[in-house]
Order: sequence, then C-alpha cells, then structure tokens
Amino acid sequence: MSDTDAPRIEFPCRYPIKIIGDVSESVADIINVVRRHAPEVTPDEVSTRQSSKGNFQSVRVTIIATGEPQLQAMHQELIALPGVRMVL
Repeated sequence: MSDTDAPRIEFPCRYPIKIIGDVSESVADIINVVRRHAPEVTPDEVSTRQSSKGNFQSVRVTIIATGEPQLQAMHQELIALPGVRMVL
C-alpha cells in the first residue's frame, strides 16, 4: 500500500481510544492523562469494562482529536502508566 492509498483522518474529529490494563491501574489516572491532551472529555464519553476473569479492564474514551501529534503524545503517556498493557 502506498502513502496515497493509506486511509486519512480529517482533523478535528471524534476519535475513540481503548486502553487495556490490569485492574490495579487506576481509571482516574488514565482519565487524567487523557484530559491533559483532550481537556473536553466528560464522564459521558468514558466507559469501563472488566474482563470475564476480572484480571483486566478496558477503558474506552472518545475525544475530539486535533491531530497526529496529540494522538502520539497521548499514546506515549498512556502506555507509560505501569498497569497499562495496550492502547488502541
């Protein structure tokens, strides 16, 4: 696939992010990181869910993405949290 065939995101846009981590990772810490990069996030745009065995949790947040630099910085900060396993 060439660069011209790559899908393009038009910013600003609503952008869902899913963070998967240990249940020991604080949801509040995750949301604090997200809000540093997207301060407009409200509780209505956040949902959480535990895995069937209760070992992991996922946090889904929808933000207004303003560009690639914002998304990359947020991803780096989220993945640096000790209990976070994956950011999608």
